[in-house]
Parts: sequence; structure tokens; C-alpha cells
Amino acid sequence: MVIRVENYATGQGREVMAGLRDRFVLADSSCRQTVTDILDRVRSQGDDAVVEYTRKFDAPQMEKAQLRVSEQEFERAEAEVDDAFLETLRFAGRRIRIFHEREMEDSWFLTRDDGTITGRLVRPVDSAGLYVPGGQGGSTPLVSSVLMNGIPAAIAGVKRRVMMTPPDKDGRISPALLMAAREVGVSEVYKTGSAWAIAALAFGTESVRPVDVIVGPGNQFVTEAKRQVMGRVRIDMIAGPSEVLIVADDSAEPAFIAADMLAQAEHDPQALALLITTSQAIAGEVVIELEHQLPALSREDIARTSLEKRGTILLVDSVEQAVELANEIAIEHLELQVEDPWQWLPKINHAGAIFLGPHTPEAAGDYVAGPNHVLPTMGTARISSALGVETFLKKSSIISYSRQALLADADHIQRLAGLEGLSAHANSVAVRVKEAGIRE
Repeated sequence: MVIRVENYATGQGREVMAGLRDRFVLADSSCRQTVTDILDRVRSQGDDAVVEYTRKFDAPQMEKAQLRVSEQEFERAEAEVDDAFLETLRFAGRRIRIFHEREMEDSWFLTRDDGTITGRLVRPVDSAGLYVPGGQGGSTPLVSSVLMNGIPAAIAGVKRRVMMTPPDKDGRISPALLMAAREVGVSEVYKTGSAWAIAALAFGTESVRPVDVIVGPGNQFVTEAKRQVMGRVRIDMIAGPSEVLIVADDSAEPAFIAADMLAQAEHDPQALALLITTSQAIAGEVVIELEHQLPALSREDIARTSLEKRGTILLVDSVEQAVELANEIAIEHLELQVEDPWQWLPKINHAGAIFLGPHTPEAAGDYVAGPNHVLPTMGTARISSALGVETFLKKSSIISYSRQALLADADHIQRLAGLEGLSAHANSVAVRVKEAGIRE
């Protein structure tokens, strides 16, 4: 059987759930020291290290002068893509832009009768780095990653947006990626990838000025590099393999369920495709559909490995129980393929993105629905959210006291400062109170 089927009521079923609840893992520790060494080299040697790594792993003839994509390369890319692609690119861009414009936060102020003004000032970071994986040597350009990361940064008002992506063996970037960069207003693009690209963004080199935020998916080396520079810069998240959980009752269509499970499984042998269903019949039919649809996939081997290693179908007594378990799992993508899915939406507390009804495949969310597809994985949907405009914003508190307001609050401030043993804090108020008394 290509996927395991368990009943939650059994010991094995509960054991499966226990593993799903506690599935958070850091990047493979075997690459940790390697990444540390790469970061140190780029920090100390700059462009020389970046070029050396790029020659070794991607483009053997790369030169320093070729690192940044030139305007001529952008022009050539525009000539190489077809009109149908540009139409789809702009269509997806509009959808994503419209959705994310609603996320923009405003500064705000509160005033009190005594003249006190407090508030929050919302400002974008100055710069952001967008990492885009190579996509099988450039043959499968991850255009959606450019849109999903670049558009929120632009809406936030980030002035400098930099894209890093590994070149092919000839030192070129997919024209589709370059046109996506242009669509989101990114003109500063560098031809380098992996941990050395993250290092360049975090520390800067002769060619690349450092940035404030780094976002974008990548392999274990990229993930570990982001983890190690986190704190020096903000990152979007520590991401694990892609995940989907489908909650289904006996009204669901097995072919749809199987197709959506395979859409996640084809990402990675470690991807997680789950089904929780109230119907033994649906479970059986989904297994048949998985076997039927697998041979038609271009990534059949990857999808099959994923299902065999991590895929699970879990049988439960009710949709209510399925939803309870879904909240405990806190999945990246949650599909509700049940009768009246909107009825269950208020019960969902933890999920990266929620897809309602049989005609809402997760793939729509990946590309054109509008919400961001950079989502929390490994159960972190319990504590975090999708990438959005707020990823590129920071907030400063604003406080302004009038003389009257400070005199009114003085005793309270000094009392709390005294309790904490901070006499200078108390004195900074006391000297003002004294001065006010002298002037009166």
C-alpha cells in the first residue's frame, strides 16, 4: 500500500497522532558547521568567497563583474518570454497585490485630557533580501516565490529590495524569474545562491550591501543559514517540508483528495500529506486514487516516497473529532472537504491557510488566490502566521507628556521605580517635580 491507514481509536492511531503533534525539527545538524564556515568566509572575504562558492556549485565561469544582473540581461529576458506567461504573471501579481494591500497597518495615537499623547509609529525596514531557489538548475523557475515575497515588501514601502537566486551552469537566470522580479519592482538581482547568498545579504560584501530582512524558501543549507543570522536580521520563518491535511466526510470526492495530497507529496520526499476522514469507504477509494494518479506525475518517485514515508490516512468518528485533531496538528495547509465547510471554520484555531470546499485546491493558494503561500510548518501555525506586509514593518512607540500629566503620574512612577530598586529612574521624575514646584 502506498500510504498507511490507521484508526485513531487504536494504539497505532494514537501513536501516529503523537508524532504529528511533536514534529518540529531544526535543519539537519550535519550541515550546521558547514554553514557556519560558509558564513564566516563570506563575512571575512566578501565577493571572493561568494564567487568561489558560485563557481564550485553552480556556474564554473562566474566572475565578480557578472554577479549582478545587468539591464541588458533584463531586456533579453523580456524578449525571451511569451505573452501568455506575461499575462499570467500580471494576473497573479494583481491578485496578490489586492489581497496584501488590506494588510497594511497605520500609525495611530491616543490622547488623554491631561495632555498625554501615546501612539505607535509604523515604518518599513530600509531593505529586504528575497531569496529564490534555483528550481532544478533553472528549469523550473519558482516565479510564485518572487511574487509572494516581493509584493508584500513593496506594499510595506521597503525602498531597497534585493533578489538572490542561483544561476545555471552558464551563469544565467531564468528569464521568467527576471520578469517576475521586474513585475514586483526589483531591479537589484544577484546570481548566487545557497548559504553564501544568505551570508551576503546578512553581512554584506563589496558588491552587496547588507539588508534588514531576509525572506524566501530554500534547502537545508539556506534554512540553517537563515537560522544562524536570525537576530542580526529578521527572517520570515524557519520552514520545514510542505504539508497538507484534508478533513473529509462521506460527501468528499476521493479523486480530489488524492490529487491534493499528491500536490504536496511531489514537493519533497519529506513532505507531509494527511487525510483525516469519517468514512472508511472514502479512505479506501483515496488509496486507489493515489495509485491511479501517481504514474502520471512528472515527480512520481518523489511523491511516492513522501506518501510511503510520511503519508497517513486517519479514521475518526466525527467531523468534530477531525477538527479537534486538526487543531492539535496545526498544519500548514488545511482543506475542509466536508458538507458545509463554513460551519466548521469558527472551530479552526491553528492552520497556516484554510481551504474551504471541494473546488478549492491548495494549488490555487500557491499561485493566484491572493493570500501568501509562505506559511508556518511543523506545527508552528500554533504560534505564527503567513508571511505578509507586517514582515517588513516595524513599530516605534510614541510618548509625549505635558507638565500637568507628569505631575499627575509622578507618584506612581516613583513608587514602581522604588520597588524595583532603580533610584535614578525615580529621580528623573523627582527633579522635574521639584522644578515644577520652584516655578510655581
